[in-house]
Amino acid sequence: MDNEKPDPETHPPETQNSVESEQDADGNLIAVGVGASAGGLEAFTELLRHLPPATGMAFILVQHLDPHHQSALPELLSAKTRMPVVQVQNDTPIKPDHVYVIAPNTVMLIRNRTLTLEARPVTPEKFRPIDSFFDSLAEEFCFNAVGIVLSGTASDGTLGLKKIKAAGGITFAQNQTAKFDSMPRSAIAAGVVDFILSPRRIAEELGAISHQTLHLSRAESAMTGDATTRHRLLLLLRSNTGVDFTQYKQPMVLRRLNRRMLVRKSESLEQYFELLQRDSEEAKALFDNLLINVTDFFRDPDVFESAKRVAFPSVVRHRKQPDTIRVWIPGCSSGEEVYSMAIALVEFLESEDLDSKIQMFGTDVSDTAIDRARASVYHESSVANISPERLRRFFVRSESGYRISRTTIEPPCPETSCWRRNSAPALTVWFP
Repeated sequence: MDNEKPDPETHPPETQNSVESEQDADGNLIAVGVGASAGGLEAFTELLRHLPPATGMAFILVQHLDPHHQSALPELLSAKTRMPVVQVQNDTPIKPDHVYVIAPNTVMLIRNRTLTLEARPVTPEKFRPIDSFFDSLAEEFCFNAVGIVLSGTASDGTLGLKKIKAAGGITFAQNQTAKFDSMPRSAIAAGVVDFILSPRRIAEELGAISHQTLHLSRAESAMTGDATTRHRLLLLLRSNTGVDFTQYKQPMVLRRLNRRMLVRKSESLEQYFELLQRDSEEAKALFDNLLINVTDFFRDPDVFESAKRVAFPSVVRHRKQPDTIRVWIPGCSSGEEVYSMAIALVEFLESEDLDSKIQMFGTDVSDTAIDRARASVYHESSVANISPERLRRFFVRSESGYRISRTTIEPPCPETSCWRRNSAPALTVWFP
């Protein structure tokens, strides 16, 4: 393994100073969260060896560490980069062009641009340090968050990348070069990764994103004022997808346009518009990004508990044997919310000793999302927040993940999911 420092002539110090001062002054600091487990040291090393020390980004490394031993990561990684490498202790404000490493036996979060440490959960299955950090990173930095999943076993990091992508950030996963590919493969299978690259290529892409972010941030006011091109772009998107985004919040549209321009290396809105005119796949990618098709089972638990206390009793009030209950969930994305509401409704009716037929309807403007909802198969990371009891009752383990439990109905329909358990309510879920 090469222990030599990067050539100092490659990235002169004056470049670092100009990038850092410009990005920090503009409040455009990009925070890069990097998660790894087994095989992580090699992946971290390759990433840092090829990162220029003048990106103006802050890098935060989260690895599964032995809780009973001190980490040697800071010393090992310091030999591979000219950036300062710091193991986080107590509250640590982040700075551009620094590398921060999680301490053993902790969970690390970021709030107010400060890294904080919390005690490791006692229950092993709840210890997902990468997901926990990525969640806080997405909330704190939104569009200026970058998430990277490198070598590792299991699926830690997938849910966190979903949050980063939903917040408008950029996501990476290591390609087949990963020594242990379970973690990156989980993120890729969940459809939440923008770039699938080796650590070296990720480093190169981050360098390009850094400089392009500066260019786009300087041009953002001009981009905001370029109403004509923006209107033409949205009209083109409507003609390709049938969806009108002109009533969306325009700052959100601009920021998501900005991110697609970063991914496609377009230097102006006009250049990106020309790309859309000749590339229908990019129009689809922009469409999917604007829709934010990211959700979870029981995403807001309080909503479902309120439904059991308020909405469901109102539906069945004064009727001991109600007619078929029909529920429509618009904007259903990949189906998690529909199935969550269905489970909650079944549980309520059983608690009230009511035997009623239920028809759930889920609709969405995204064909991709509807296809996933109809398949009703979800990766292990997607069901991480579901209780063991619900998982046993309403899901079946399969080779590709967890599938919604089905029973035979008449007439059978390949696009219909049904649950029937003893005297439980008969439930039909339909995605037209």
